[in-house]
Amino acid sequence: MSTSEAGAAATVIPIDDVARDHGKAPSVATAPPPPAAAASSAAVPAAATTTAPRKTGVPFFRRADRGSRCVALLDFVLRVAAFGPALAAAIATGTSDETLSVFTQFFQFRARFDDFPALLFFMVANAIAAGYLVLSLPFSAVIALRPQAIGLRHLLLVCDMIIAALLTAAAAAAAAIVDLAHSGNLRANWVPICMQFHGFCQRTSGAVVASFLAVLVLLFLVILAAFAIRKR
Repeated sequence: MSTSEAGAAATVIPIDDVARDHGKAPSVATAPPPPAAAASSAAVPAAATTTAPRKTGVPFFRRADRGSRCVALLDFVLRVAAFGPALAAAIATGTSDETLSVFTQFFQFRARFDDFPALLFFMVANAIAAGYLVLSLPFSAVIALRPQAIGLRHLLLVCDMIIAALLTAAAAAAAAIVDLAHSGNLRANWVPICMQFHGFCQRTSGAVVASFLAVLVLLFLVILAAFAIRKR
């Protein structure tokens, strides 16, 4: 009786333990992510935070060149302004021709610009100055676009000084002739002719005034160019 009871006690299986193990799912070990995937995932935020390189402007549009560009634009405008008086003076002098009839048509007096060498020189000088001012406009435009072109500034400065000296000499000579035509010279017994030749004197006087205006603009151009070169 004791032997059977001992065998029965040895074959007993706890129902609670079986039921508890039967309800559980088998555990599966998870492997760590590969290092390549981790590196790629770390590279994505880094790539997202990178910014595109900043674009730089054209070299001759730098902020430091604004003052030089304004001076070059003023130079261009002044050349256009000086061209008008120089051309007007050349045309007015070249067309100054007046004939005065005394008593009959066979006895006439004529006043023409080429009768005076000073007025002829004056007309040629103004024509040269007007042509130079037109030819210098492209160079002035290049300087306005590229203020660092110092060679062109020096070239225009030298040419402006030459034309200003030429035009000053011509205007001074013409002014002396026009003053003599208006006032005469009592010591030399030269009578004034503007009492008879009104049109001739008006044209030549206006041409002299216009030429001196062109001289003033050219002198201002010389000062402006020298200031711009010294600033550079």
